[in-house]
Amino acid sequence: MPVSQKRAQRAAPTRSALVAVGGLVTLALVALFLSRYGLSTLAVTHAAVRDWLGGTGLYAYREPVNRAGAALPPALAILLAPLALLPLKAAGWLLALAGVAALLLATVVLAGPIARRHGRRRAPLVLGVAALALLTEPVRAALGEGRPELLLFGLVVADLVALRRLRAGRGRGARWWLTDRPRPLPDRLRQGWADGSWAGIGTGLAAAFAVTPLFFLLGLVVLRQRRAALTALTTAVTVTLAGLLFAPRETLTWFGDTLWELNRTEPLTAAGNQALAGVLARAYGLPAPPVLVWLSLGAVLLAAGLIRARSALAAGDEVAAFTVIGLAAAAVGPMSTPAELIWLLPALLVLADTLSRHRQGVALAGYALLVAPLPVLFRWDVFAFALILLTGALPWRAAPAPAEPVRRAAIPVPRGRRRDQAA
Repeated sequence: MPVSQKRAQRAAPTRSALVAVGGLVTLALVALFLSRYGLSTLAVTHAAVRDWLGGTGLYAYREPVNRAGAALPPALAILLAPLALLPLKAAGWLLALAGVAALLLATVVLAGPIARRHGRRRAPLVLGVAALALLTEPVRAALGEGRPELLLFGLVVADLVALRRLRAGRGRGARWWLTDRPRPLPDRLRQGWADGSWAGIGTGLAAAFAVTPLFFLLGLVVLRQRRAALTALTTAVTVTLAGLLFAPRETLTWFGDTLWELNRTEPLTAAGNQALAGVLARAYGLPAPPVLVWLSLGAVLLAAGLIRARSALAAGDEVAAFTVIGLAAAAVGPMSTPAELIWLLPALLVLADTLSRHRQGVALAGYALLVAPLPVLFRWDVFAFALILLTGALPWRAAPAPAEPVRRAAIPVPRGRRRDQAA
């Protein structure tokens, strides 16, 4: 038996043991997060959907203590309706495990190319980055509060895979309809998955389930990904119309009233709101920010983010482009709780990959803030200023130059003869 095969057989039990230990540690951390945060957001959603299934309006429920109400579109409420049939803890565990799976798959997309570019094995780097991300406050809050932010994050990141395949293939495999012979549906689906023609579906689903992903739909237009933008818009409209079909009263209530209740879950002045609106509201000492000031600064910040995202995509860095859009969206939106700061994680990954070894302390300091956020960090609006700073200063990585084609002589030289003799 070759030596390499013997080493692989010896290493297999070790890898299996490490995977088992990692899974147990992950389950323990999820249990700790659920206990610490108490599924506060899912509890409101769970009760509101239960009342809705019982005949009451979806948005009529109010939490008895802080009077918080459900703030989710009807399409997402329909998707989460089966969880309302389960006990709250069981629903929280299912949502948390789905969030961990989405985080792991997103890490494969974001960190996999880094390992390939540096000649490292992909699995150790991906698992290490996922483990570090699991300890950060955005992930802890999303899992512990029972929020769908990790699932939405995974949907948007999925479009990165499609855009990479579109850029790599340049549409070569997307012209199956030009052939004389029609292809079977499984072959067409397989070809569509391979060539990235499904780009935009993830963003469209996320935009139908939440408001913040609408910025990514706008980003696809600015990035000149017209086909992906059209697919995302079509998907979002289709899912919204399906929600209108199954829940007409709730859909009309959502778009006509509930969507505009910015303080429905908590006041805009809450310390956890790290959006620009929260910073301005606390600075002026008002329940809501001055509208003109907020819209003016937000428009400038959003425009800067979209312009920089377009430059990053032109340089070949799709991750940085989407990350800048996510940072700008979190900063411009009216409410950005700790769970909605999820795009700070790929920003730190880009910083760690971009900065030299002598400047890695910047990424390490940012990670330390995300792992152990103190209440004073929220009162000082540290994460809000981090969103603004990274939107305007996040670097991106240039795409590797294509390898030059090897030129061969038109008349091959016979073996054993020197090239000068052949001349």
